[in-house]
Amino acid sequence: MKTFIVLVLCSLAVYMTSDAAPDPQPAADAPALEEGLFVEKDEASAVVRQKRAAAELSLAQLESLKEVCEANMACEHMMDTNGIIAAYTAYYGPIPY
Repeated sequence: MKTFIVLVLCSLAVYMTSDAAPDPQPAADAPALEEGLFVEKDEASAVVRQKRAAAELSLAQLESLKEVCEANMACEHMMDTNGIIAAYTAYYGPIPY
């Protein structure tokens, strides 16, 4: 709890002392929309499906995915950094259940 309070106070101090606050731009001077801001419907659907799949898997199913992924060192490293769902789908394709 003390660590959390210290972290909050430090971040508040940094926020209050920063002089680099961005100035709001008028709507007429606003930059044009950048490419990549919007995605195609099928790409968005894939992302939503992945998030739903992660929420619907039981602990036993996640454990079995983890065991498969641990056999491959690259998959295991990606599992540690990006999560089991991303690692499994990158190396073995869609989740079978």
